[in-house]
Amino acid sequence: MPVYDYRCSEHGVFNELATMDKSSEPAACPQCGTLSGRVIMMSPKIMDMAPGNREAHTRNEKSRDTPAFSTPESRAEDRARREHKHGKGCGCGDSPIRKSKVFYTPDGSKIFPSARPWMISH
Repeated sequence: MPVYDYRCSEHGVFNELATMDKSSEPAACPQCGTLSGRVIMMSPKIMDMAPGNREAHTRNEKSRDTPAFSTPESRAEDRARREHKHGKGCGCGDSPIRKSKVFYTPDGSKIFPSARPWMISH
């Protein structure tokens, strides 16, 4: 059975065992017996976050599993965004698929920056 946190207005936060279906119901304070509502503890890192970042984090979490609806308009926008102005395979470097370029460090070693930094090149 999980342990939930509840807050009494006089005695503060206390823990109580409860089944999951009764977790939203108030629990009696062990000291005074007053029914107290459940509190959800948040990570201190989230509480110390800048308000704009916290709002963005909340918005991203809410939209994370939201399905994307395909409409003729959205498909046309996707096609227009993906179309290349010179045609496929022109090699001008403006295509959505970028080729990695080789860079040399001052000591002469090669670096291959790519969209996959976890890959090991040789």
